[in-house]
Amino acid sequence: MIKTWILYSILLLPFPVLFFSQQQPGLLASKKDSLMPGMSTSISFSLENNSTQDRNYDFTVQSSSPFITPILAKAEVKIAAQEKTVYIVPIRIAAEAAQGTYSVILYGTDRYDGTSFTKTTKVIVSGNRKLSLTSLDSPEFIRAGETIQASFLLKNNGNVTEKLILESKNAVVDNDTYITLAPNESKVIRISKITNAELGQNEYQNLNLSVYSQDNPKENQTAYVSVRVISVKPTEDDVYHRLPVSASLSFIGMKNMGVYDNGFQGEIYGKGTLDKENKNQIEFHAVTANPVEFNTFTQYEEYFINYKRNNFFVHLGDKTYSASYLTEYARYGRGAEIRYDFKKFSLGGFYNHPRFFRDIKDEFNVYSAFKMGKESEVTAGYLYKVPRKGEMNFSNIRLDSEAHLPYTAGKFKISKNIILSGEAAYSKTEQMEGTAYMAQAQATFDRLNGNLMYMRASPKFAGYFTNSSTFNGNLQYRVLNRVSVFANYMQDARNFERDTLFLAAPYRNYLQYGIQYKYLTNGLITVYNGFQKYQDRLEPRQFDYYERFFKVSVDQKIGMFQINLQGQFGKTNNYLSGFNGNSNFYSTNISFEKFRTSFNIYASYAITSRYQLENQRQIYYGARIYSRFSDKTSLSLFYQNNYMPEEYFRDRNLFEVLFHQQLFPGSELDLSGRYSLQRGDLGNKDFIFSLRYTLRLNVPVQRIAEYTTLSGNISNLGVKRTGGIRLMLGNYLSVTDKDGNYMFKNIIPGNYFLEIDRSTADINDITNIPFPVSVNLTDKENTLNFGLTTASTVKGIIQLSENDDKEQYSFVQLRPSTEKKKKQSIIIEASSGDQTYRKIAFIGEPFDFTYLRPGEWKIKLYRNGLDKRYKIAIDSFQYHLKPSETQNIVIHIVKQQSEIKYQQEMIKVGYNKIKKKQ
Repeated sequence: MIKTWILYSILLLPFPVLFFSQQQPGLLASKKDSLMPGMSTSISFSLENNSTQDRNYDFTVQSSSPFITPILAKAEVKIAAQEKTVYIVPIRIAAEAAQGTYSVILYGTDRYDGTSFTKTTKVIVSGNRKLSLTSLDSPEFIRAGETIQASFLLKNNGNVTEKLILESKNAVVDNDTYITLAPNESKVIRISKITNAELGQNEYQNLNLSVYSQDNPKENQTAYVSVRVISVKPTEDDVYHRLPVSASLSFIGMKNMGVYDNGFQGEIYGKGTLDKENKNQIEFHAVTANPVEFNTFTQYEEYFINYKRNNFFVHLGDKTYSASYLTEYARYGRGAEIRYDFKKFSLGGFYNHPRFFRDIKDEFNVYSAFKMGKESEVTAGYLYKVPRKGEMNFSNIRLDSEAHLPYTAGKFKISKNIILSGEAAYSKTEQMEGTAYMAQAQATFDRLNGNLMYMRASPKFAGYFTNSSTFNGNLQYRVLNRVSVFANYMQDARNFERDTLFLAAPYRNYLQYGIQYKYLTNGLITVYNGFQKYQDRLEPRQFDYYERFFKVSVDQKIGMFQINLQGQFGKTNNYLSGFNGNSNFYSTNISFEKFRTSFNIYASYAITSRYQLENQRQIYYGARIYSRFSDKTSLSLFYQNNYMPEEYFRDRNLFEVLFHQQLFPGSELDLSGRYSLQRGDLGNKDFIFSLRYTLRLNVPVQRIAEYTTLSGNISNLGVKRTGGIRLMLGNYLSVTDKDGNYMFKNIIPGNYFLEIDRSTADINDITNIPFPVSVNLTDKENTLNFGLTTASTVKGIIQLSENDDKEQYSFVQLRPSTEKKKKQSIIIEASSGDQTYRKIAFIGEPFDFTYLRPGEWKIKLYRNGLDKRYKIAIDSFQYHLKPSETQNIVIHIVKQQSEIKYQQEMIKVGYNKIKKKQ
């Protein structure tokens, strides 16, 4: 019998009226959990007549929400004496029903004595999250400098109120970026972007809009629109391939040791290719003699040119020539270099006449390299040095004769994380022989990074290093995401053959290790410990000390301020003065940016025992201000009162002013003035100023195209006139004659957009082809004809048609009068094949599409979340629009109601009772 009852339930559930009255031993389970919007189901009420008489009841069913509708709202039921009955009521859950718990209430009244009772059943509607984001409207073309405006339709198709976040990576959201959408609610979202008026060429710009819920940030919806931006100031595709060249003239004045010198210095520099395929690469540089003493802030006389094509490279003139790390690491001079690269094999060499090293007259180098993989290579070479005769010895070891230095080097990638490299070299002169070697290892892992290098040169090695060794290494290990430990060690080489153009830095030997903790996303603290040894290389020495130290550094960003605080505490053994003492340093550095200006302020205070005096006090402070007044104008100011003695080997600014001004495109003016300490000088200040004018040119080197023309005729398709119409093709303009003819002459070949100035035509005139129109000008003569006609219009109204037929009900269906009235809308789309327009229109309101091109147009209607009780009578229309025609449309929306048929008898299902055998 249970199977029979279940079968009846399944068969009768879809019908609008369902009622069961039966004798049963227990309660029937109610389907009231996890119900979804838009479905129909049934719920049950358990009833019992405890009296000794049969009872007739009038039942009325209501719900706590207009979205929960009882299909059987009224009924008359008879319950026999002492009978238990289940009363089943079918209900419909509207698609708009929100997530939550609702009540269905059964009111019963005894027809005999008027007594009444109430029973309530809870109905739980489950949550259904569903967002949709679609493109609604955007322009196909827009002129550079105008604002792109696009709209999207965002709809909550679920039954959960959504708190949404709107964002766009390349546009501005015009609506509030935080919105709330109720179930079945939709909203038009608009974004905009201002295009660059200086756009050099036509381009597509893709705008996007993303929306996601605060509760589900990973589940987002993204929609895109693509708009073609037409350049109003296009960069012409030149008929010449050009080489960028800059030429400058500087007037330099300098007061050096009380003596003033001045003069002019010219410079020319160019780098680029000689052909449009970019195969022949060239670079050249020429700087005339410096009228004042050379320093870091002025240029030295230099001339060179180099050329590269495919696998061939040649250089003539001045440069820093390098054979290998051990033999000749860096030697500035005048000479020539050549190299040719085969598939896996390279050959090359150079000749160099050093300009700032008097022990060497000439150098010759040849080498070959073999590639064993993308990052593995073996090199073998030979360097020949010719010494100067009868000159003073400026190096550590005098070359007694020509020196021969064969060498070999290699770099091997052992794995994706480890790279090994090394070099071995041998030198021989008439009286000396020597060797040198170098080994290096690099490791890069997710948590560990390291680099170790060791070099050793024998006492009679005639290369770049002599009787020297060096060891450098650094290791860093990330213990946790916010915690890292590190160690750095450096031991400088003592003897090397540096050019006399510069002074060598002090000899350094130091070890520091520590731990770094990132306590905030914008703040970290670093603790160091270690020792350092500094020794002056010049005589008489200014410092020579060994120091053990402990240092703490804090970096923190507070608002717009970036702050660095440091404190160092050390114990110093002063070998120069023979006493020991403390050396403590305290420094701060504050930087920030405001009003297109960056500020950096530095100050430090120290009490040291490193130099001539014990407990010597040192105060250093300074500031740098850099301001960009515009893209063409900038100003930089710098001041620092002094420098630490360890920095004597370089030129140091004390006060500096730099002003840059672009006079017009390709023309620049730079003015600078500074007080400085020259390298090796600790007290005397020198003043130097410079006025520099630079002209940037694009020199034609190859003709790559011929000029072309574009001509055509605008035919009259029913307009007042076709003469005097202005047409635009990039930067080119043309005006039609009285017959509608136009011509563009001397056009550079390329892709353009032809546009019409609508202000020169009547307000309702429109071209018979979509405009702007893309044209690709390649031949010498190009033709484009089109016509001018009058635009058409589509107007209409949306009407709601009620169903006048009254449906017959066995029981009257009650719809609560409190149901919320909602404004219904649809999407109307007008499409001609190559153009599409969309609008959201509301029931009872008019709509229109204006300025349509005559021809075939299809009007299609979309529901846009129209209530399910409504339907669109006809959802598409096809029209052939004539010039100046206005087509009127009436769109009918029909309101439908469900038909409930009368059921003559109630269905009664009972159990068959089977007696047991005795």
